[in-house]
Amino acid sequence: MEIIGRSDKVDFPELHLENLEVKVDTGAYTSSIHCHDIKEIIIDEVKHLSFKVLDPEYSKYHDNTITVNNYKSKMIKSSFGDVEERYVIKTFVILFNKEYPIELSLSNRSEMRFPVLIGRKFLNKKFMVDTSVKNQSFLSKQP
Repeated sequence: MEIIGRSDKVDFPELHLENLEVKVDTGAYTSSIHCHDIKEIIIDEVKHLSFKVLDPEYSKYHDNTITVNNYKSKMIKSSFGDVEERYVIKTFVILFNKEYPIELSLSNRSEMRFPVLIGRKFLNKKFMVDTSVKNQSFLSKQP
């Protein structure tokens, strides 16, 4: 089992994001990513979800619209205790040079320091968290 720190830099290949800063949060059940312009659209009579990841102010922003058809809507409790409906997508994250499936809720994290939060549903039985360290995955891929 790998040891992950309180924060790290990870890759989301399907979202075209590399070395994106994430906060590891065992207090959060669901993982989430900052998105905007989130909307359901119809393509060939099938519902899809389109969205943009991050904001123009963020250095990793690409202004690409991402469209997926593998998503669901779910009621999620925010860090403020409010229950809100959010879209959840399935994608992949690369940590410690290994690709893992992950579910990410799409949310407005513009006021948060980290654009991505990794919750305990993903961490469970894969990682141990050591809050005294950070960037363990990122450092493991350096030559």
